[in-house]
Amino acid sequence: MSEERAPLHIDVYSDVVCPWCYVGKRRLERALRQVDSTVKTHVVWRPFQLNPTMPKQGMDRTVYLETKFGSLAVFREMEERLLEAGRAEQIPFSFEKIGRTPNTFLAHRLIWYAGTQSRQDAVVNQLFKGYFDEGLDIGTASALEELADRAGLQADRFLMSEEGTAEVKAEESVGHQLGIRGVPYFVFDKTYGISGAQPVEVFVAAVEKIQRGNSAVAGSS
Repeated sequence: MSEERAPLHIDVYSDVVCPWCYVGKRRLERALRQVDSTVKTHVVWRPFQLNPTMPKQGMDRTVYLETKFGSLAVFREMEERLLEAGRAEQIPFSFEKIGRTPNTFLAHRLIWYAGTQSRQDAVVNQLFKGYFDEGLDIGTASALEELADRAGLQADRFLMSEEGTAEVKAEESVGHQLGIRGVPYFVFDKTYGISGAQPVEVFVAAVEKIQRGNSAVAGSS
């Protein structure tokens, strides 16, 4: 009897205010649907704050964009590319609804907690939708509690605690030690990294390459 293969482990470093992370999630999901159905995967979402010094209460989004890009015109050019990518992935980006750029540390703690309850992917989905589709302030406990509830996770007590703080900081530190400077960043089986929201074919090729390598190792043992 052949030995059952271990699932392909994929760590995704991302931030929930990163629109390309939303696009990258959809493209990875499409890629995984295209590969051999016998390939089992285990996806884990890891924290990476794009704005680690953001005030806890966040800041006005227009002020943030002008500070980050120098002018709104520069962002508008990027926005067009994002809207096009979003349409291809059925993501209805509604940037005009976003009033504040939040501090995302509490959201990352929620994602960590969701992972302990086997609800991580559902929570990440709701966070992206809540922020980019509805313009919710995901830096607030009230918005996070609502989104967690939509994902089938009761998190009110957790959000009132400090649980997960050390763990999230440790996970983020690992990402920096790996040399990650931007997100999304995908790590396959802790050995093969892909930076950015790459086309679906890039993810498919990565999975197939790793599977061929694993098969070769298994065949030589």
